[in-house]
Amino acid sequence: MCAHIVLAEDDDKQAELVRRYLEREQHRVVVVPDGREALAHVRREPPDLLVLDVMLPGMDGLTICRTLRAESDIPVLMLTARSTEDDLLRGLDLGADDYMTKPFSPRELVARVRTLLRRTKSAHGAGAALRVGGLTVDPLRHEVTADGRPIECTPGEFRLLEVMAAQPDRVFTRGQLLERLHGFDRYITHRAIDVHVMNLRKKIEAQPRKPTRLLTVYGVGYKLTAGPSHGA
Repeated sequence: MCAHIVLAEDDDKQAELVRRYLEREQHRVVVVPDGREALAHVRREPPDLLVLDVMLPGMDGLTICRTLRAESDIPVLMLTARSTEDDLLRGLDLGADDYMTKPFSPRELVARVRTLLRRTKSAHGAGAALRVGGLTVDPLRHEVTADGRPIECTPGEFRLLEVMAAQPDRVFTRGQLLERLHGFDRYITHRAIDVHVMNLRKKIEAQPRKPTRLLTVYGVGYKLTAGPSHGA
């Protein structure tokens, strides 16, 4: 799977190492050492994937991610030297699709890139729209609507809705959802799912604190229903 990848990294040695590993996979890699330059490049020539370091001169990676998510669904793999759970959750909350802490194995990074690209390709080649009551998830167009109203979702939020909409009323554990979104990842915890659910409720529920669609099944996990107005 040959892809155009932008690597936003200001550490020359780190950037060269990652570039070499990605190019061995036949990817076309553009290295950009400055945050503002990276954002401009992505806007000018949208890549298939952005590998984004958090600590960049000019503009930090978190700001870049937040900005991009307002205008694009380009997959983002975030790299950071910060390893606390709060830092990780903040990155996911801003729309990162995956998160790796330094130091990391270049081989693991290549595997993560492969997974993200495969997931994106699968979404683009997906089938018919999924409807659960007044909520519609369209994998082909990568669009979500709630009662006819367009909903802007990060890739992680979209993938969670897609998984749950394919099996409405099924109760998913956090572990099952985490596996479908991020695979087996020692850095990403069940709280990442809670962050996605909290943000989705703000977007698809009339009263986020009293959800009728994306429900908590206490002691188990979450389920997506049609809502009481649709006989659920």
